[in-house]
Amino acid sequence: MEHDKARLRGETVSVATFAADDLDTEARTGADRELVHSVLRLFEVLKAFRRERPRMTLSEVAEYAGLTRASARRFLLTLTHAGYAETDGKRFALTPRLLELGHAVMAGSSVWDIARPVLAGLSERLGESCYGAVLDGADVLYVLHIPSARHLINVDLRVGSRTPAYCTSVGRVLLAGLTPAAAERVLASARPEPRTPKTVTAKGRLLEAVEQARRQGWCIVDEELELGLRSLSVPLRGRGGVTVGAINICGPTSRVSLEELRTSFLGELLEAAARIQAAIE
Repeated sequence: MEHDKARLRGETVSVATFAADDLDTEARTGADRELVHSVLRLFEVLKAFRRERPRMTLSEVAEYAGLTRASARRFLLTLTHAGYAETDGKRFALTPRLLELGHAVMAGSSVWDIARPVLAGLSERLGESCYGAVLDGADVLYVLHIPSARHLINVDLRVGSRTPAYCTSVGRVLLAGLTPAAAERVLASARPEPRTPKTVTAKGRLLEAVEQARRQGWCIVDEELELGLRSLSVPLRGRGGVTVGAINICGPTSRVSLEELRTSFLGELLEAAARIQAAIE
């Protein structure tokens, strides 16, 4: 990291070089005068990183971004200098600092604007807290929280909170939205630990749980994240059936039975998902 930062300090002309290149191109073509082409190329570098390839060599980034090695290197070192990427000297990876940019977008995106009143109504009818979440690597990132007006739950989950995907119903539903190979890679990168005596940590059993969630279109997790907490989740799908997030309802074991989750709660949550999906498609 320090070595790359030192090299970056010796290349402070790079950003100016990008701008000069853009000006030269625009002067030659006379087109796209209002565009900053170096920014467009930076986006290609960011998009090169995917869940299935979170860490890449310089050559790999250049190939996926469609850039020369020299250009990719300058972009990566600039991102590293700004704290949005990191390197071990061989491979690069994006850092969680990018979530600072993405959080406002996710919290304000139309799907969650649409989901908020739907989940608020669901929470009021069932008397339990509801959540909206997306997958971020091997974690779940909560982007919507509707607390119950009648009951509290003994777990500190709010907008911006993260939990491991492997031990939550919402995480397993989101993993089920990936291809089986991609879900297996995410679980391979995780380090499952027993959060409670009921937590499933064996990779084989976790893959089976994700496959079950994929087949049935919903998932229940019973006291694997926190003792005394049960949760039910279903996916939200956009155009083409792509999973864009998941919605969740949870409650304490003293108040919510597994039978209730499988019957009345599941029917209500599936109906809520259908309403949200109909509005975003």
